[in-house]
Amino acid sequence: MKRIKTLIVTDSAMVRKLLTGALAGEPDLEVDAAPPDALVALDKLPELKPDVVILDLEMPGMGGVTFLRELLLCYPTSVIAMSSWGTEGCPVAREGLRLGAVGVLTRPGRQDSEDDLKRNLPPLIRAAAKRDTNVNMVIAIGASTGGAEAIEQVLMRLPANGPGIVITQHIPAALSPVLVQRLNQVCPMEVKEAQDGDKLTPGRALIAPGGLHMMLRRTFGSEGYRVSVQDGPPVCYQRPSVDVMFGSVAEAAGAHTVGVILTGMGSDGARGLLQLKKAGARTIAQDEASCVVFGMPREAIKLGAAGMVVPLSGIPSAIMRQAGGSQLN
Repeated sequence: MKRIKTLIVTDSAMVRKLLTGALAGEPDLEVDAAPPDALVALDKLPELKPDVVILDLEMPGMGGVTFLRELLLCYPTSVIAMSSWGTEGCPVAREGLRLGAVGVLTRPGRQDSEDDLKRNLPPLIRAAAKRDTNVNMVIAIGASTGGAEAIEQVLMRLPANGPGIVITQHIPAALSPVLVQRLNQVCPMEVKEAQDGDKLTPGRALIAPGGLHMMLRRTFGSEGYRVSVQDGPPVCYQRPSVDVMFGSVAEAAGAHTVGVILTGMGSDGARGLLQLKKAGARTIAQDEASCVVFGMPREAIKLGAAGMVVPLSGIPSAIMRQAGGSQLN
């Protein structure tokens, strides 16, 4: 029987003792208490190789939220965020979930029942260990002039079971179903014109309908994301707007995102790509030589929003490398 290795990261000796005691005697669980200093704990992760991390979000010094962001970038694993507030609705817990934690645990105190911890904590860890840490990865693509062909070239070379994709292409409402039909014919994954409430799953690409904004929403309390499709004022003279979509992805998925800005006129998407980068996402801009119009990527590069500048032919491989998948041929 493979044991689930659980690492407890907190500055509180009392909390470490309570959690370790609650897991004692569970034959399938192996528990390590990391050093109370978050920086030291981060350095020891490659050595400890935990399956699940219970992380105190309210530690002093480096802080649990910063630790979580660094952990998921350098050592993706299932993280249970721990907060004294203890609910998914409180700001620090929501931030932990946005960054990629798979659940929230109320930080135990002396008043908490040891029996309750023994009953509730082991199943939580077992469920976290089964979570695929790539499920929450999102690819967000924005484009305008020349974008339909560029998007096709990218999607054709992404795997059928890759991370979920959200796409905003500046396009009239009458033409977006035509684009979706074409992409469905030539691309490995399912391509769908987004409807309000659609779920984003691996192997699915959702395209904003012409004339409507599309936003990504985190589905708290369960796995994954859904999209919101709605009317609203144009942003950067556009509806759908890439800035609107990128901004929502930065809020919902944060560091679990690869953001891509392709060929297009104007500046829509540049500020949104910068939001993504500031949220910890990996960001890619198409290079000038392969663009039909080097407008949107140029503005993103000028803002410092692009972590990489890549020719169109290299973007699929760059996406998969940044998403943690294998390089494509």
